[in-house]
Amino acid sequence: MINLNVGGIDISAEKKQIKNMYIRVIPPDGKVRITAPMSATEDAIRMFAVSRIAWIKKQRQKFVEQPRQTERRYVTGESYFLWGKRYRLDVAYSSVRNDVSISGQKIVLQVRKDSTPQQRANVMDEWYREVLKDAISPVFEKCERLVGVKANEWQVKNMRTKWGTCNIQARRIWLNLQLAKKTPECLEYVIIHELVHLLEKNHNDVFKGYMDRFYPNWRTVKANLNDQMLDHMEE
Repeated sequence: MINLNVGGIDISAEKKQIKNMYIRVIPPDGKVRITAPMSATEDAIRMFAVSRIAWIKKQRQKFVEQPRQTERRYVTGESYFLWGKRYRLDVAYSSVRNDVSISGQKIVLQVRKDSTPQQRANVMDEWYREVLKDAISPVFEKCERLVGVKANEWQVKNMRTKWGTCNIQARRIWLNLQLAKKTPECLEYVIIHELVHLLEKNHNDVFKGYMDRFYPNWRTVKANLNDQMLDHMEE
């Protein structure tokens, strides 16, 4: 891994067996990563970064301006999202069990009265996890048929910078827990994206060609996903 600083911006670069150089600005923090051919020198990578500095700053500024929820305290009146729809949180106290349910335009969080914000967050996260897992299975099977490949397994975890990842060797796909809060088409887009990595590991023209074939509207959905309100995250 090569670490650079260009125009006051920290950039990490990694060399791989590819022909061209690629650059990514990764939400939500705006981290900058470059993937370069094995033959690329550090000076060449730096010059590539310099040539894209205006674009990098523009992308990072978009993340700064993107709507983000305030710090969550898990109290009545806060807003939470499910499948892109905003719900008002209603906290109910119970000494019997923790639970989360939908009631009209509200998400009802049932917890002990003396529960901490972190304990309430854990209950909500587990609920989101179950909702997402229930939604994934049929969508995943549909996407596998569409792309014509099968993964060995999929799992869900809370990720800060990626909507999904694919371990090509293990044929294992991880999906971000936060997808339960986004509009439904975003889940399908991310699953197809990760399955296509089983056909082409790099984000090159071949990869984009597959995406155009299997999910022609992917650019629009990707932009919509990255434009939706972000959760609060500690700096």
